[in-house]
Amino acid sequence: MVALLTALALVSAGLAAYFVEIRRVDGQIRQEISQELGQFETLAARGVDPLTNVAFADVDSLLSSAMTRNQPAAHERIIAFFSDGERRFLGRRDTALFSSLEFTDAVERLRTTGGTAVVEATSGRYVISVRPVLDGQGRSAAFVVAWNVTAQRAEIRSMILTYGAVALGSWLVITLVAWLIAGRLLRPVRSLRATAQQIADSGDLGRRIDVTGRDDLTDLTETVNEMLDRLEGAFASQRELLDDAGHELRTPLTVLRGHLELLDAHDADEVTATRALLLDEVDRMSLLVDDLLVLAKARRPDFVRPGDVDASALVAGLLEKCRALGDRAWVLDAAPPDGTVVRLDPHRVTQAMLQLAENAVRHTVDGATIALGCEVGPETVTLWVRDAGPGVAPEDRTVVFERFQRGTRSRGDGFGLGLSIVTAIAEAHGGSLSLDPYRPGAGATFRLRMPRTPPTGPAQ
Repeated sequence: MVALLTALALVSAGLAAYFVEIRRVDGQIRQEISQELGQFETLAARGVDPLTNVAFADVDSLLSSAMTRNQPAAHERIIAFFSDGERRFLGRRDTALFSSLEFTDAVERLRTTGGTAVVEATSGRYVISVRPVLDGQGRSAAFVVAWNVTAQRAEIRSMILTYGAVALGSWLVITLVAWLIAGRLLRPVRSLRATAQQIADSGDLGRRIDVTGRDDLTDLTETVNEMLDRLEGAFASQRELLDDAGHELRTPLTVLRGHLELLDAHDADEVTATRALLLDEVDRMSLLVDDLLVLAKARRPDFVRPGDVDASALVAGLLEKCRALGDRAWVLDAAPPDGTVVRLDPHRVTQAMLQLAENAVRHTVDGATIALGCEVGPETVTLWVRDAGPGVAPEDRTVVFERFQRGTRSRGDGFGLGLSIVTAIAEAHGGSLSLDPYRPGAGATFRLRMPRTPPTGPAQ
């Protein structure tokens, strides 16, 4: 395409230059002929020889004086036809023109009336202009200017041929350079296409495109690699979620099926007991599905909807809501001053903090202390839940953050998705969830750190 456009541009430029130059040359020829005739007519109108200051005796003396005063151009011929039939010329001898019957006929035709004609000779095309001259004695002569248009235009054709040779060489160089540059620039695009095709054929999202250079295509390659990283992580997370969900749902479904198969419909007590058990399992599955839906929505752009929130009012409201979770000594560790505004999604943050508080209730006894706190810095908002339970064992510190994983000291019948949900909420705000270092007998402190102004767009 580049080669075609370049060739078209060069040809168009050559043709345009040719026709413009032709028009210029034709105009120059007309101007030169008009100038020669004008000078002759001026001389004839004065009627005096400039060299002798004597009046011309006849038309022949006028023509002789005019011939001595002119120096024709390279392709110009000046011919004087005297009254006695003699013919003289200025310029290069042009036998082909002088022997041309068409030229002779044109001069004879215009000798009395004057005018311009175009004649063809073996040496080319000529424009001739004839000015008749008459004296009082009835003798006639003619002043003729002839211009070889073909020879004049031949110089233009020679110039165009030179331009064509230069343009052809330039086109070859431009095409070669463009081909080399395009090959280098499009190499990442071809690699991108090949990688995308291999991924589509094999389903392997682990392939990446080699990054070379420092240009826009390099940036595109890096962006695509980052996109593949996110896609690979998303698909891996999805597969893990589906595998774990299938594993967790299989147990309650097996329980439901087993009890239904063994149920004696005629035994009212057994029906009542089985109904209570099945409803309990259905409730557990509903909770699991709800948690899975939250995790599935975590990467959606609208998962969190940040707004301006009074941090002090938020943490005070959280403390009141937590009191309904259990009979514990609920205290407030710290709170920012009234009117401290942060930008976050209050509903999701409340969901995360209540999940952490519920976990703390599960791992503490009645009357134990559970504390909530909030600290707002110039760029970061930190909320935490601190309990007085046994704490998270060192071997469980990474396990508890994984989906469907529970620590060795876990209590209750949860699915191990609580901290995964809290982590998803933190990451959607551009933040993170962390656990303070383990100290025997000091309980556990989970901290939710988020930027004071979350980034735009969904967190990746």
